[in-house]
Amino acid sequence: MSNKIACPLNYTINLIGTKWKPLVLFHLIEGALRSGVLQKKVPGISNKMFTQTVRELEKDGLVNRKVFPVVPPRVEYSLTKRGASLIPILKSLDAWGAIDGNNIY
Repeated sequence: MSNKIACPLNYTINLIGTKWKPLVLFHLIEGALRSGVLQKKVPGISNKMFTQTVRELEKDGLVNRKVFPVVPPRVEYSLTKRGASLIPILKSLDAWGAIDGNNIY
């Protein structure tokens, strides 16, 4: 059986197509952020959803999670090389939203 993806768009949407994942990824474009700072940049996300989202992004190889051995624990997130490959797409979505978001239908 072939490992070829039947529909690349379906694969991509399944990978980053939740409500929160693109927002978390977008805020990591400029560089690594501490967990609390990143969560505050995503308005409306609960602690549970934030944790679930970053865990899924880490599992899928889009985000790195670095834990610093200090008390209290400090956690920092950054884009992996694979995650950084989404930057043009995320910026395009942001630009489209800036233009189209001003239109009322």
